[in-house]
Amino acid sequence: MSQLRVEKVQELMKQEISSIILRELKDPRIGFVTVTSVECTGDLREAKVYVSLMGSEQQVKDCWQGLQSSLGFIRREIGKRIRLRFTPELTFALDKSLDYSAHIQELLLKIQAEEAEKPVHNEGDEA
Repeated sequence: MSQLRVEKVQELMKQEISSIILRELKDPRIGFVTVTSVECTGDLREAKVYVSLMGSEQQVKDCWQGLQSSLGFIRREIGKRIRLRFTPELTFALDKSLDYSAHIQELLLKIQAEEAEKPVHNEGDEA
């Protein structure tokens, strides 16, 4: 199958899964979820959905369990919305890149604050 078609299907699945999670799922455990990407196999039989979860550790754990329990529903909705010969088998994977970027941002702000606290020495001041 052409790589371009796989990429188009991946992007469409990302949009549809985001929409399903946002509008269709009624599970109270599912909180702030962002679908960051979808990776499909070349034959479009399997798809790995990368999600980023926000909240406390317990909220993330509950949200993850809610997403896992809704896999069947999401797959059925994808089958209805996207016309493919086979509806891909979905699996969720945690995307830690947003957590990592937030950590890097924290470190940069900390360094910036430390630099601002240091007294400024000019070379001509020592005379």
